[in-house]
Amino acid sequence: MDFFSILTLVGGLALFLYGMNVMGDGLAKVSGGKMERILETLTSNPLKAVGLGAAVTAVIQSSSATTVMVVGFVNSGIMKLSQAVGVIMGANIGTTITSWILSLSGIQSDNFFIQLFKPSTFSPVLAIVGVAFLMFAKSEKKKDIGMIFIGFAVLMFGMESMSSAVKPLADVPEFTGILTQFSNPILGMIAGTVLTAVIQSSSASVGILQALCVTGAVSFDVAIPIIMGQNIGTCVTALLSAVGANKNAKRAAMVHLYFNVIGTVTFMILFYALNSFIHFGFMGHAANAAGIAIVHTTFNVFATLVLLPFSRGLEKLATLTIRDKEEEAKTSPQDIQTQLLDVRFLDKPAFAMEQSRHVVDSMARDAQESLRKALSLIDNYDEKGAEDVVSLEDHVDRYEDALGTYLVKLSQKDLNQKDSHDLSIMLHCIGDFERISDHAVNIMQSAKEMYAKNMKFSDKAIQELHVIAKAVEDIFDSAYKVFAGQDQELAKSVEPLEQVIDELNMELKARHIRRLREGKCTIEQGFVLSDITTSLERIADHCSNIAVCITQVPDDAFDTHSYLEHMKREDNSEFQRVMELSRSHYQLP
Repeated sequence: MDFFSILTLVGGLALFLYGMNVMGDGLAKVSGGKMERILETLTSNPLKAVGLGAAVTAVIQSSSATTVMVVGFVNSGIMKLSQAVGVIMGANIGTTITSWILSLSGIQSDNFFIQLFKPSTFSPVLAIVGVAFLMFAKSEKKKDIGMIFIGFAVLMFGMESMSSAVKPLADVPEFTGILTQFSNPILGMIAGTVLTAVIQSSSASVGILQALCVTGAVSFDVAIPIIMGQNIGTCVTALLSAVGANKNAKRAAMVHLYFNVIGTVTFMILFYALNSFIHFGFMGHAANAAGIAIVHTTFNVFATLVLLPFSRGLEKLATLTIRDKEEEAKTSPQDIQTQLLDVRFLDKPAFAMEQSRHVVDSMARDAQESLRKALSLIDNYDEKGAEDVVSLEDHVDRYEDALGTYLVKLSQKDLNQKDSHDLSIMLHCIGDFERISDHAVNIMQSAKEMYAKNMKFSDKAIQELHVIAKAVEDIFDSAYKVFAGQDQELAKSVEPLEQVIDELNMELKARHIRRLREGKCTIEQGFVLSDITTSLERIADHCSNIAVCITQVPDDAFDTHSYLEHMKREDNSEFQRVMELSRSHYQLP
């Protein structure tokens, strides 16, 4: 084997790994996070967990990716450790689909239709279609499908390159001698473990083994121990991803390791014990790509069937390995929510976006609750309610910090157009939700000052304040619905109401001045009233910002000033109509 053959082998391996990565990313983007959401909503049914784990892995073409995702789920509290066990087992079965696809390269027949199933025949067709989709299609989904086709074609081209590069090794005695050493089960298992741990993909290492089969020097007694080791080596990715995670996430990674180690040891003991009595005739025969796929699938199905009834035992073994600390810090609901922003999910941007939406929704609801509680304190102040407003504002601040950092990282990933727009919207809106909770604290402090000074507004002032407060609660409710549902039509009703709230604020201040002149209230009351109405007016401004953002970002435009100027023109009859309707609905007594 000369230098150029080695270069072809290494280049083929590089293309193989790259093609697998491109195909996996394309499949993940086409699924749009649906596969991960299926796992997220998983029930505790072990058989269903195995089936879903296998299905998801077959789609995204990586048991390592599925297991890392599971570690992230457990770390963020989405999934219990007991649920994770079945998914991990299923992932090992799902990953065998790759070896079956690669085994198609071994098809030998002169029949035209059978030859169509050979990768060397249909890969160029897929490459042409993929490039056409990528260059000419306008749809994001078609472009992603094009990436899947190109990834598969590159993967198969890499496989063919590796096979052609190693073919001459069949005539090299030294190579055959090295492979013979791996017929020793222990050495073969170690070799498979190390190879898979280095490239961090059992599918890729099985593909390399299938490529070596073309030499005819890889017999089943060599291949079987290597395949066993490959299943252990694939655990490295999950173990690395669990570094820095919580104890249950570490346990999920340990379950993956124990499942593969115990399954491998059990399978090898039974297999070689039977072989010593029965003497399997195929052991000395040269393995082919299909034979490798059969062994790979048989082992993983066997391990799952044997260990599934003992899933609780695997869970306990992992718990004994990663023990509980004597004092465990209690996790607040807000910490649980922010744990959804797990860095492990960034490798699947569509799903990371879904998690971010959940957290922003919780942030918005807390901001809304802080406003509601603050307004209730104006009429009936109590310390518990005031503490709740401060606590909610602190929660919203923490949400903003966590989301800001996470969304910036996520923005650097390859997102489709919709997710890219949604990310921009979230980055714009989290600041508005945070400022709304700040103004809620300001309202609470005004209510606290009134209580401390035994100050009360006149009945008329209270009635007027209720009108503007109701308008602000309604505009926040509309802004939240606009944000949550990306409702462009509802967004058009927010700005007219914001204008009405501005008018109400000015009218309330004018009425206070009249009452002040008539001696019906004091300057100090006026300062407090002004603080409250100013906070309410600014909350309405932030609601307007949210509605404008929802309207502008999908059009790749964000010129708030020009947009609002255009909306408020006197010849905009629809705007004037909605504004007049809002005026009639929020009449001061």
